[in-house]
Amino acid sequence: MQDAQVGWIAAIIIGGFAGWFASMFMKSDTGLFTNIILGIIGAAIASFLFGLLGVGFAGWLGYLVAGFVGACILIAGARAIRR
Repeated sequence: MQDAQVGWIAAIIIGGFAGWFASMFMKSDTGLFTNIILGIIGAAIASFLFGLLGVGFAGWLGYLVAGFVGACILIAGARAIRR
């Protein structure tokens, strides 16, 4: 997350949007707090996975994309575990 140059307050706001977009995309019924957590943790996970592939994101738009992708991965993982 340090590479993204996004502050903590911005990370919470952007993470909330990323989690919200992901929950709408994945048709998941989650609340605001869960969306924020999904977006922030998802961004960390996606940044790590994309880093393994040699892809890096910077700025708030990159954080939003990484958060969206990571949140989708987390939602899909949670669904797989529940079944």
